[in-house]
Amino acid sequence: MSVGKSPEELGHLPVRKLLINYSLPTIFAQVAASVYNIIDSVFVGNEVGALGLSAMAVTLPLMNIAAAFGAMIGAGGSTLISIKMGQKDDVGAANVLGNVTVMNIILGLTLMTIGLLFMNPILTVFGASDQVRPLAADFMRIILLGNVVTHLYLGLNNAMRSSGNPQKAMNMTLMTVGVNLVLAFLFIKVFKWGLSGAALATVLAQLSALIIILKHFANQNEYLHFKRSAMKLKRNIVKGILGIGISPFLMHTCSCLVVILINRSLQDLGGDYAIGAYGNVNKILMFFAMVVLGINQGMQPIAGYNYGARQYDRVIEVLKNAICFASAVMIASWILCELFPSQIMSAFVKDDEKMVEMSAFGLKIAVITFPVVGFQMVATTFFQSIGKALWAAIQSVMRQMLFLVPLVLILPQFFGLTGLWAALPASDALSALSTAILLIIQLKKFKKMKQETKI
Repeated sequence: MSVGKSPEELGHLPVRKLLINYSLPTIFAQVAASVYNIIDSVFVGNEVGALGLSAMAVTLPLMNIAAAFGAMIGAGGSTLISIKMGQKDDVGAANVLGNVTVMNIILGLTLMTIGLLFMNPILTVFGASDQVRPLAADFMRIILLGNVVTHLYLGLNNAMRSSGNPQKAMNMTLMTVGVNLVLAFLFIKVFKWGLSGAALATVLAQLSALIIILKHFANQNEYLHFKRSAMKLKRNIVKGILGIGISPFLMHTCSCLVVILINRSLQDLGGDYAIGAYGNVNKILMFFAMVVLGINQGMQPIAGYNYGARQYDRVIEVLKNAICFASAVMIASWILCELFPSQIMSAFVKDDEKMVEMSAFGLKIAVITFPVVGFQMVATTFFQSIGKALWAAIQSVMRQMLFLVPLVLILPQFFGLTGLWAALPASDALSALSTAILLIIQLKKFKKMKQETKI
């Protein structure tokens, strides 16, 4: 009889080795998923054209809304699972898994219904022109119909990683990417289904992985598995998941509001082409951010487990290592984007010089502060990993609403489209500074907590 992998290694194996072992599979999976998003856009750009790219960019706020709720449950649940396991509360961890599953089903159905009923008004608010709106609706209709699948896949894959199975979680993501690429090639390039084909490929790929993930958690021999009694929503668990998950929720929600504001500003300053260029730049930025996200997700179970076990030296050690790795990644990304912006952006629509030029210009400005973005991303996730939901939420809101929104409103008044691009790195710099202040305060608290533990 095989037994699921125990997460107890999180409390005693060397921290750097753990971080590498937990991060590499996730980085590989996240980068692969990001590569798919880029290739998907390449298919759309070359088969549908620049307006197809603009349509995908317009749907980004709606995707962010779905991601906001999904992240709240997925990140909150996975963090709570890690903390429960660090406290040796296996029953509590199983209850969290069951509640995560039920909450994702309810949430997926709710968002699907609202999105389908009000799709056209929503897309109009998001900045879709009369030309772009029908294309965007073709894409979003199928994405919304598969919303439950998406939420379950993301939420349970996070739970799999946090329960000591980062390799399996990576394999599921890689499987999704592989199936997605094959189906996207068939649906977009061969069958000429355009944006509908891109959406259908995404949903079917996630469904294929979800089936295997459900089988994993249905296996009673796994360390963490489904229990019938755990499927009933429990107020304290729901409250814990939402409390911890409020940070990524606010981050995605604020991102949605900001993207709406940016899209509408782009429409005024540069039209559909400017919106398409922003979508292209955003995909490249997300590609590099996915590497840091992989590091963060590798850090999360280690930090959460050891925080629950009161091993504060190990918590601090994993934080330091994650910051070093993330900073190295973002500095290398900054150099690459500054040196080869046109070459990078020409992959999307090589025959459209206007789109390439506008995208390359935006990319060079957007990555100016990348050297400090890695630190900011790790520190924000760290607060969430140790259950400091309020602090993580503050950081999420500050970057988007306190810094970025005013800059998006003010800078274009003086510098036009260039000012709009400049708002992105300027907000990152201010956010990194505020994050550093909060992190210093938390590290001082750790020092005091270590002394109390020794006593």
